Amino acid sequence: MDPNTFPTKGNLIAAKNSLKLARQGYELMDKKRNILIRELTALIEQAKDIQGQIDSTYRRAYAALQVANVEHGISRVEEISHSVPVDSSISVKTRSIMGTEIPLVSSEPGMKTPTYGFYGTRLSLDDARGAFEQVKELTIRLSMVENSAIRLASSIKKTQKRANALKNITIPKYEELVKMIGDALEEKEREEFTRLKVIKRMHG
Repeated sequence: MDPNTFPTKGNLIAAKNSLKLARQGYELMDKKRNILIRELTALIEQAKDIQGQIDSTYRRAYAALQVANVEHGISRVEEISHSVPVDSSISVKTRSIMGTEIPLVSSEPGMKTPTYGFYGTRLSLDDARGAFEQVKELTIRLSMVENSAIRLASSIKKTQKRANALKNITIPKYEELVKMIGDALEEKEREEFTRLKVIKRMHG
C-alpha cells in the first residue's frame, strides 16, 4: 500500500496541494490550447488569402510570359532568364508562441532594375519578370505560414492530450484520495470521541 494514501493529516494536506496543482495545470493547459487555436485559425485565414494571391499572380505571370515568348522568341527569353541570379538571401529565424517555436522567413526584395538591357526587349518581359518576383515573395510567405500552422497544430494536439490526462485521470485521482483520507480521518475522530465519552462515563 502506498504510504501517501494512509489517513493522516499530513497526507490529506499533501493530497489537497496536489489536487490544487493539478487543477491549476489544467487551467493553464486549457488557456494555452485556446491561444494556440486562435493563432492557428488566423494562420489558416492568412494561408487562404496568400494562396489566392499566388494563383492570380501566377496567371498574370504566365500570361505575360506567353506574350514575351511570342514577341521575343522562346530561345531569346530563355537566354535572358540565365542572367537572373539565384536568390540566396532567404533567412529563417524563429519566434515562440506559448513555447512553440515557429519560423520567421525573410528575404531581401528582388533587384528593382532588370539584369537584362532595355534595348531590344519589350514591356511584356518586364511584366513577366515583375509578376514572377511577386510569386516568389508570396511563396516564401506561404511556406512560413503553412510551416507555422503545422507546428501549432502539433502543439495543440500535445496540449489537448495533457489537458485530457489532467482532467480525466490526475484530478479525479486526487479528488478521490482527498475524499478517502478525509472520510477516514472523520471516522477516526468519531471513534475517538465515542471512546472518550465511554471512558468519561466509566470514570464518572
